[in-house]
Amino acid sequence: MSHSTNPTAVGHVPAAPGHEGGQFALLGQRRFAPFFWTQFLGAANDNLFKFAFTVLVTYQLQVAWLPPTLAGLVIGALFILPFLLFSATSGQLADKYDKKTLIVFVKRLEMLIMALAAWAFFSANIPLLLLSTFLMGLHSTLFGPVKFAYLPHHLGERELTGGNGMVEMGTFVAILLGNLAGGLIIAVPEIGAHHVGFSCVALAVLGRVTAHYVPATPATDPGLKINWNPFTETWRNLKLAHGNTVVFRSVLGISWMWFFGAVFLSQFPSFAKEVLHGNEQVASLLLIVFSVGIGTGSLLCEVLSRRHVEIGLVPLGAFGMSVFSIDLYFASRGLPPVASQGVAQFMAVPGHWRVLADLTLLSLFAGLYSVPMYALIQMRSQPTHRARIIAANNILNALFMIASAVIAGALLKAGFTIPQMFLLVGLANAVVAFYIFMLVPEYLLRFVAWVASRCVYRFRVTGDAHIPTDGAAVIVCNHVSFVDAVLLMAASPRPIRFLMDHRIFRMPVLGGLFRLAKAIPIAPQKDDPAAYEAAFDAAADVLREGELLAIFPEGGITADGTLQPFKGGVMKILERAEADGLRVPVIPMALTNLWGSFFSRVEVRNGEKTAMVRPFRRGLFNRVGLNVGEPLPAGAVTPEGLHDRVAQLLR
Repeated sequence: MSHSTNPTAVGHVPAAPGHEGGQFALLGQRRFAPFFWTQFLGAANDNLFKFAFTVLVTYQLQVAWLPPTLAGLVIGALFILPFLLFSATSGQLADKYDKKTLIVFVKRLEMLIMALAAWAFFSANIPLLLLSTFLMGLHSTLFGPVKFAYLPHHLGERELTGGNGMVEMGTFVAILLGNLAGGLIIAVPEIGAHHVGFSCVALAVLGRVTAHYVPATPATDPGLKINWNPFTETWRNLKLAHGNTVVFRSVLGISWMWFFGAVFLSQFPSFAKEVLHGNEQVASLLLIVFSVGIGTGSLLCEVLSRRHVEIGLVPLGAFGMSVFSIDLYFASRGLPPVASQGVAQFMAVPGHWRVLADLTLLSLFAGLYSVPMYALIQMRSQPTHRARIIAANNILNALFMIASAVIAGALLKAGFTIPQMFLLVGLANAVVAFYIFMLVPEYLLRFVAWVASRCVYRFRVTGDAHIPTDGAAVIVCNHVSFVDAVLLMAASPRPIRFLMDHRIFRMPVLGGLFRLAKAIPIAPQKDDPAAYEAAFDAAADVLREGELLAIFPEGGITADGTLQPFKGGVMKILERAEADGLRVPVIPMALTNLWGSFFSRVEVRNGEKTAMVRPFRRGLFNRVGLNVGEPLPAGAVTPEGLHDRVAQLLR
């Protein structure tokens, strides 16, 4: 949403060199570092200004028409209001103009706003500070879609998660440092307000300097005609996002995360005072712990996803958010009342460590939840209107955060305690997550694939750069076990539609899983000619839609571990694609060391080889692999040639 609320998301471009050092290596590259520090300084400035202003009217100035109990609410509302009014317009601007040009403009605007705010701090002019708050919200509204539209042009698919995690980590560190600096500087007797003004101007100037080094990023839709009516454009943007089901459901998922997070962030002062019996320092400690958790979870995404956009982490994140917010209720409900405690006294109580652990872990899992979801939105949105999709996301984020404040206030007024509210939000998160994952089963499928490839097996992929990140392609692979398709899903950054033996759909668990994956059942032509033709019709539709189609051309799982002859189904698929005017590449793959595992046919029962009989026959965490070969042009493909290529990959 803004510097201070939304971390960035990313989309897709061809992989760029120089990322071998991981996500931190990006900080040494011009395509990322100037943008990162521009974002970081803006987020820090937002929060330094807002928190210092809040402390000023809460503790230092007596303003009859702005009592301390309303100050934080009014300042927060004024900052968020521009997101509702102008996000749609800013999304159009980000699609129409060069991103660097807009970033430089926004940073110049920030310098003017901070000069106005500095004068207001010097003169203790509250109305002028409120105007500056609104203008800083406008500045962040303009920056939001530009920020989200910038990274897709400069990072490759293998860098998306790491770059996204770095920006989210940097954003929350900046929020933390901005709040701490704002509180410390404004507390300096007599001259604190002056120093805040100087600090805000200095950060704005530094942001303008770093913006100068941001690389140019061409407009994605330079012919776009701007609709200056924010209401009709807002509705248009929401309809645009709604047109892509996966994107829109993900936007709702992110908006829910901000609802969830806003409940905790808004209640930290009251939670520290009324439940934990701590002073202002304890409230700051909760903010530190929460920010560290978010940053850690964001950085872990690259490690856990092996540098791909791994949306399988989203269900894991949602699960952790619910578990630890629910446990926070049990950890905090029975604390005995004591006198107000400082940080040292608070940390001396063993029960408080559980509270801090819950806060750390629920925020860590929120980081795991948000980073891949943002990346998915960017990958699946059309580049020409990506920024407008982000604008729709920002609008919904703002609405959900406002709804969070309203509902939290209503629950407290109705007599709910703060721990009870945390419990309710944790339970609601489980319900919302389940609903989203049923609507968009891809998240759940990727989670199953992620677990299988990292917890059941030690799965290593070689040559994954050959898997196309866009466009139609046919994948052919040897068929070793009942989980071959699951492992292929884990290796691919994109969804795969599988052409599979109809009998596997009768299996209790795997059958349901492959139905969720929209796998295409195929029966032998001699047994069911209609089902046979329907399967190839469905396969042709997959390729026409520009998706990945996978087939196991052996026609069944190997009974002895050797590569069986390939049948002609793949040629029929390519012929139909050519009739549709498509020349799709064929990607050969080979699963290695999977034969002999629990899911392969290695046990003899009733005279037939069967699978899934002895779960630990090879122990835990078996090392298996997938070797991906270079794409083959459709015109050069024959069943025998494909068989030889897969056989080579098995060596």
